[in-house]
Formats: sequence, structure tokens, C-alpha cells
Amino acid sequence: MAGKIFELEQVLLYRREMEKLRKQELAAAKLVLEQASQELKREEELVEQLTQEFQRCQQGIECIDDMRMYSDFFARKREEVRQQKEQIERLGRIMNEKRSDLMEASKDKKVLESLKEKKTIEFRQEMATKERNFLDEISIQKKVKPT
Repeated sequence: MAGKIFELEQVLLYRREMEKLRKQELAAAKLVLEQASQELKREEELVEQLTQEFQRCQQGIECIDDMRMYSDFFARKREEVRQQKEQIERLGRIMNEKRSDLMEASKDKKVLESLKEKKTIEFRQEMATKERNFLDEISIQKKVKPT
């Protein structure tokens, strides 16, 4: 009794591949987000260290140009930190979209797997019924046959 081939097997294989691809995309998005978060943390730590250093040597600064240079530097660093935070928010949204895509791909695949399982059960039941009918026919023929 050879098994019946599922009519939508190619579609199921495609959906499995799509789910696999979506998992990889989500993993990549998580990695990029994590790297951006680490970069932000490093930038914030650097700004904190430089702020403390500036506060220690602030009394020794005699030239207004030096003060302006420090001020410009800190303004630029604050802007870089702000931009990095925006980048992290954007990457977070992308990661959420990738997660949503993965959920959708998983649902699509599960629907087909469920359908395949249902068709397999129906096929087995049909084969069992045919086998039972065949055995019944054989037993009836043996009883009817004169000996």
C-alpha cells in the first residue's frame, strides 16, 4: 500500500523555506539591533568619561576658544547619541516587522501541515475501509463457494 502524495507538497516545501528565510531575517535584524545598542552604550560611556574629564580640568582652561571647542564637541556628541537612539528605534521597528513576517509565515506553513495531516488521516481511513471491504468480500466468497 503506497502512500498517496499530498497535492500541495510543493507549496508546503515553499512555505517551509519561507519560514526558514524569515527566521534568518529576524536573527539578522536582532543582531543589527544588538550591535547598535552596544554602540550607543559605548558612546554614552565615552561621553560620561569625557564629561568627568572636562569637569576635572575645567578650572585650568583659560581661553574662551578652548571652552567653545569643548562645548561644540559635547553638542556634537549629544547629537550623535540622539541619532543613534533614533537608529535603534528604527531597527526595533524593523525587527518587529520581521517578527510579524515570521509569525505569518509560520501560520501559513502550519495551515498546510494541518491540511496534509488531515488528508493523511483521511487516506488511511479510506485504505482501511477498502481493506476491510476486500477482506469481507473474500470471506463471503469462501462461504458461498461449494466444497
